[in-house]
Amino acid sequence: MKKILIVLLLAFVIIQFFPIDKTNPPVNNGTDFLVVKNTPENVAKIIKTSCYDCHSNESKYPWYSSIQPSAWFLKDHIEEGRKHLNFSNFATYTVKQQSRKLEEAAEEIQGGDMPLSSYTMIHGDANMTAEQKVLVINYFKEMSNDIRILNNLPADQVKVKK
Repeated sequence: MKKILIVLLLAFVIIQFFPIDKTNPPVNNGTDFLVVKNTPENVAKIIKTSCYDCHSNESKYPWYSSIQPSAWFLKDHIEEGRKHLNFSNFATYTVKQQSRKLEEAAEEIQGGDMPLSSYTMIHGDANMTAEQKVLVINYFKEMSNDIRILNNLPADQVKVKK
């Protein structure tokens, strides 16, 4: 038992020498969702607090991002989040993608899947009240609908894939 604990401790120390890259990609306000959609301040604040750490180029790395293996999990989580929806690059998506991504985000929040409970457990301020959820869901749906109408996209072209 003592040998196993020593090996585990040694492994834990060794993996600390493999840190994650905490460099965020550059932020361009000209492509940021909150800027290009002129999001009202009250809604923008909720989205920034509950979504931007994983779904933008403005991730804030907390103290535990310096400790492995939690840092690897965190980095993977951020990369995955940005891959699905990156608010910092929103204007670079096609109009069809923009509409679909907002519909998907609304459904994720409505279904209780976002923000992730593993995130809100540590970041309590990211928890949304029922009223905040309704506000953000309605805003995302409204923006999705506006994009669809302004670009003459039929509703069936932007439906969320199940």
